[in-house]
Amino acid sequence: MTEPLDNPVWSSLTTQHASFAIRNEGAVRYPPQVAPFVAVAKGDADSIPQLQKIVNGGESVYFVGVAPEFGKGWVVEHTGIIPQLVCPQRAAVRPGPEAVELSERNRSDMLALTALVFPGFFRARTIEMGRYIGIYHGRVLAAMAGERMRLDGYQEISGVCTHPEFLGRGYAQRLVAMMTNSVLDRGVTPFLHVHRENTRALSLYEHLGYRVRAELGLWSVTRERTR
Repeated sequence: MTEPLDNPVWSSLTTQHASFAIRNEGAVRYPPQVAPFVAVAKGDADSIPQLQKIVNGGESVYFVGVAPEFGKGWVVEHTGIIPQLVCPQRAAVRPGPEAVELSERNRSDMLALTALVFPGFFRARTIEMGRYIGIYHGRVLAAMAGERMRLDGYQEISGVCTHPEFLGRGYAQRLVAMMTNSVLDRGVTPFLHVHRENTRALSLYEHLGYRVRAELGLWSVTRERTR
């Protein structure tokens, strides 16, 4: 039996985040302004006609864990493997500046920070996916972390960003630890994804108690425009 975390986008959009779902039978997605993720129930060519109903020509999207057999009309821009980590225990919160709740009034600051250090994933409505916290230095959002995919029993930690001028101060570690404990306090298991090449982040998460659960496929795909 497939574990929900093996196909996290599908599991999220068919459970706790169903209110966001744009669905056509065995294919489902977040609205483009919320997140660039699409999922299929099964990784076979039969999913392609279903995807064509919900992915526009010229649009680029991401699949995590499970993807269909792409053929004519689709361009696979990138494929890779990303570790998926879970944390079953509370994390130590290091001392540091006050962490504030981020809301709609902070949207422009969040978009500016993520565009600077991790472009493409944080969209205009991503903040609607869950709770976000951050650390400000004056008017500058120096670091942030928050919640993204949500499925039965699990909550993804994401949006972890630090402004280049504030690296090395432990802000991300402080914020991720706080978010981790907040999720655990709800009786839910926190999980996250990280690129293999991001050894600094991987080391940080492991220091906080996260452990690799699985390594999942990641596909960046563009649907060709129809003539």
